[in-house]
Amino acid sequence: MRPSNLESLCSFFVPKWLHGGKKMSARVKGHRFASGSWILGGVVFCLSFSILFGQLVDAAPKDPKTFASPEEAAQAIFEAAKQEDAKGLSALFGPEGKDLIYTGDKVADKAERAGFVKDYEEKHQLLQETENRAILVVGKKERPFPIPIVKAGETWHFDAKAGKEELLNRRIGRNELNAIQACLAYVDAQREYALRSQGKKGLMQYAQKFWSSKGKKDGLYWVTKEGEEPSPLGPLAAKAAGEGYSGKIAGKAAGNKPIPYLGYFYKILKKQGPNASGSAYDYMVKGKMIGGFALVAHPAVYGVTGIMTFVVNHEGVVFEKDLGKETGKIVGAMNQFDPDQSRKKAE
Repeated sequence: MRPSNLESLCSFFVPKWLHGGKKMSARVKGHRFASGSWILGGVVFCLSFSILFGQLVDAAPKDPKTFASPEEAAQAIFEAAKQEDAKGLSALFGPEGKDLIYTGDKVADKAERAGFVKDYEEKHQLLQETENRAILVVGKKERPFPIPIVKAGETWHFDAKAGKEELLNRRIGRNELNAIQACLAYVDAQREYALRSQGKKGLMQYAQKFWSSKGKKDGLYWVTKEGEEPSPLGPLAAKAAGEGYSGKIAGKAAGNKPIPYLGYFYKILKKQGPNASGSAYDYMVKGKMIGGFALVAHPAVYGVTGIMTFVVNHEGVVFEKDLGKETGKIVGAMNQFDPDQSRKKAE
């Protein structure tokens, strides 16, 4: 396995909000705002509206809540986040936060809210950019909160409209980078699975699903006992469980509803098309996947949790393409890895 890919995935559990640097900025600049099976991906901790909301409120207020001072506004957002008060937070931002307040990943949302509260308690200050505009800065690294606090008349409020694009940029850039790493980790896990599956006849096969059937090892993850070698995705699954992800996040929840992981859905593909290296052929032979493997990752909410859809196969090269507003429908009908010239290599 390539340790670098799996190690980078484990970085999900290290709070690094607003992390991303030049690489993320490049993706953001190049892709509009920013740049069903579960797979563990590396996450970079990022401050966004998902920090503040664990669930989607029914209706946002017509106007944001007002305050006598920037300090009062900053204290209000801290208190609401600490208490996980969705309605209170909604009142702070008004209607402009409507499509930013819920990512669909409750575990990640909760972790990010906790991270914001921790950083605020660690250190916070207000930078007065002008007499009518202040920026909340939190944490030892002194990262600015994207939503400015502005003055209108005699009162102050959070200007969600001004920070909306930046919030989307950060979330989408973060999620897309994580999805790329998840695709690479999938390749590593499949290769390890194939080596373990090699029998006396020397025939290797790949996993057709992420979670193994009960009592079997027919997926990339299975339950192991103490002292046993972990499954290909075992260490990552254990880490995720420690952070609150439980049950089969392999794409299905109660009611057979798909579950997004860090803003993306993942789906295993079992054949490739004419545009793939080696041309078109089926990976399946007599019920076993021995000809190769592939994966597609697409945003759970197009334009909110991600823009790009990613595909990768056994050659380990990740390709990306913006499939537009019909992304979910297009990927739902997708059954093969077929990167034509419209797809670019992901960076």
